[in-house]
Amino acid sequence: MKKEEKIQEKKWWKNAVIYQIYPRSFSDSNGDGIGDLQGIISKLDYLEQLGIDAIWLSPVCRSPQDDNGYDISDYQDIDPIFGSLKDMEELIAKAKEHRIRIIMDLVLNHSSDEHYWFQEAKKSRENPYHDYYIWRDGVKGTPPNQMKAAFGGLAWEWVSEVEQYYFHQFSVKQPDLNWENPKLRKEIYDMINWWIEKGVGGFRLDVIDQIAKEPDRQITSNGPRLHEFLKELSKETFQKADLVTVGEAWSATTEFAKLYSNPDNSELSMVFQFEHICLDQEEGKEKWDLSPLPFLKLKEVFSRWQKELYQKGWNSLFWNNHDLPRIVSRWGNDEVYRVESAKMLAILLHGMQGTPYIYQGEELGMTNVAYPIEEYQDIETKNLYQERLEKGYPKDEIMRSIYAKSRDNARTPMQWNSQKNAGFTEGTPWIKVNPNYLEINAQSQIEDADSIFACYKNLIRLRKEYPVFADGEFQMLWEQDEHIFAYIRTTKEEQLAVICNFFEQTISFPQTQKEDTSWKLLICNYKEIDQPMILRPYEARMYWKNKKDV
Repeated sequence: MKKEEKIQEKKWWKNAVIYQIYPRSFSDSNGDGIGDLQGIISKLDYLEQLGIDAIWLSPVCRSPQDDNGYDISDYQDIDPIFGSLKDMEELIAKAKEHRIRIIMDLVLNHSSDEHYWFQEAKKSRENPYHDYYIWRDGVKGTPPNQMKAAFGGLAWEWVSEVEQYYFHQFSVKQPDLNWENPKLRKEIYDMINWWIEKGVGGFRLDVIDQIAKEPDRQITSNGPRLHEFLKELSKETFQKADLVTVGEAWSATTEFAKLYSNPDNSELSMVFQFEHICLDQEEGKEKWDLSPLPFLKLKEVFSRWQKELYQKGWNSLFWNNHDLPRIVSRWGNDEVYRVESAKMLAILLHGMQGTPYIYQGEELGMTNVAYPIEEYQDIETKNLYQERLEKGYPKDEIMRSIYAKSRDNARTPMQWNSQKNAGFTEGTPWIKVNPNYLEINAQSQIEDADSIFACYKNLIRLRKEYPVFADGEFQMLWEQDEHIFAYIRTTKEEQLAVICNFFEQTISFPQTQKEDTSWKLLICNYKEIDQPMILRPYEARMYWKNKKDV
């Protein structure tokens, strides 16, 4: 058997649970108020106790930090605020001792404007690096078109040295790379292989669906050459090792996801798609335009992705990441039923087919924050505030949107204990700690068998014990029920049933039926089940049975 065939057979990530760390906010080892690599190393015991298999590390490469590291100025060095390349090598090695792999976050759609390539590119049109970026002729003050950047303003910036505009889909300090240039692609592949040789376990690829953009046609996502580029990228890099690769693809549909995550391993292991995450905003508008969650639509979206990718692709399962608000505040209840709703959301998600991702603090039930605007650090949040003020939005309405959706909700420091700054740093934190750290912290939950932490720990253990988690076919139950989210997963040998009351009203099962005693209760978010056919607020249960015993 060829080496490549063996690598495809392993697919360790189908049984894995991945934990995302936002390094700036995880653990500070030197008291400067910013989390770092040595801080992460100091918490590997905690992560091993939780049971996770890999760490997805938000960007730690050298960067001016205009967009908190998603503006890379050197792909083959570590930013000094996080440590050194030696620290990174130590993290990879020590994580391996804890049976944890390190997944790097690569930003391949754009670089920093302080990257050597761009510094050279803007010197002259004849410079060999000029074509590493996307340029268009024009006249100052008259851009090629009116395309908008995701962080506000126009997506074109004038450079007087070359009398051209460059394209930037995000910050003006994040010029987009020109993937049409084979020399650029070769440099990217060499860089990725350099990291593979250092022992990383995989890569998360930032906005990877935008690398084949055609700005003249105002196409940013799913450009004509996207899958051609991804196949080449995979062949030249990812297929050379036993890696997990996940692409961020806001535009992904199930049909595109089948291409991205085809079992032939020709592109990526899976993608992050965001259809479920965009449901609580007004249709056709920005994420800041809030709307109630359409619960039946949420069920339909999850069901469709589970069914359509079955044996044709692979799902990533997540509620949170560094760009999203805390799920317990968003779709749970972060006050009276914080513990119950946080566990319910975990049980609901982890029973599905796919690779679950836990974002730091999610396993503790960390919540959103509500700060004065001066306390926010996120560039997107600050730009939104100014733009909407200028458009005449009332301040309280703007702040309500920020409280609900600001990326800084996810970026407040990890809450380790009830001591100063939640045990995150001895210095002044780069962003204010959530004041509820006195009640919500890791130290208070690690040894508590009824904690949110314990619930996540048990879910991770169950995924490794029962093959049905990875292999079972999905079937939604009671699709039109407006309170219950329930489904069954089935293989030839096993069945897994997940039943969740998504809201705080006590309800009965939607139909009377005799209790089936062949089901074994695997996990529940209440200490005991009082009435089998009654679901208390946010109650969640997971059952299993061996079909041979029936």
